[in-house]
Amino acid sequence: MEPTGGTGLWLATGDSGVGWWTPETVVSHERGEIPDEALCARVAARDEGAFDQLVERYQARAYRLAWSLLRDPEDARDVSQEAFLRVYQSAGRFRGEARFSTWFYRILVNLALDHRRRRRWWERAVAPDRGEDEAALVERQPAPGPDPGERASEGQTMTRLWDAVRGLSPQQRAAVVLSVQEQLSTAEVAAVLEISEPTVRVHLHRAVQVLRKRLKP
Repeated sequence: MEPTGGTGLWLATGDSGVGWWTPETVVSHERGEIPDEALCARVAARDEGAFDQLVERYQARAYRLAWSLLRDPEDARDVSQEAFLRVYQSAGRFRGEARFSTWFYRILVNLALDHRRRRRWWERAVAPDRGEDEAALVERQPAPGPDPGERASEGQTMTRLWDAVRGLSPQQRAAVVLSVQEQLSTAEVAAVLEISEPTVRVHLHRAVQVLRKRLKP
């Protein structure tokens, strides 16, 4: 199996292939900042300033992760806001056995997957024949000043990729997004999804096989 994780996900499907799906850069906290775990302890004591700092640090990543799992801007906002509310309500239950980021991602992913299951049930019950909006919405940050043809080609590739990712099982999709986009290690993905590391590797391996098949020219 080709490498997955910090450097991207290799999805070549032939000599032409589609190349690497590269993750967005995760910005590190500056030195001297209060650790997330210490802020969470303050939130448990109802320090609203500490809560505001955690929201500021994680709101962009929370929305990005929720959007990647749900592919709907409104749902992503609702789920990410609910995740922060859960943090505020349950901060006292954070024991520091894992990093705060792992604990937070677990809350967010569980909420997103639950929301996705409820939404699918409602869509089947109310509008079983409704097609998905193909105008979806690949949010991306193109490199500055590329050739217009190159940008269009890249956009088409990313649209195809996200369409393929959307067809993965919930667990496979979560594993891929956490590993590639959020750059979590296999151990961290396992902690977020509350599964074993070998199971994470199986999900990633199967996801790569599915994506390669669907992206084949």
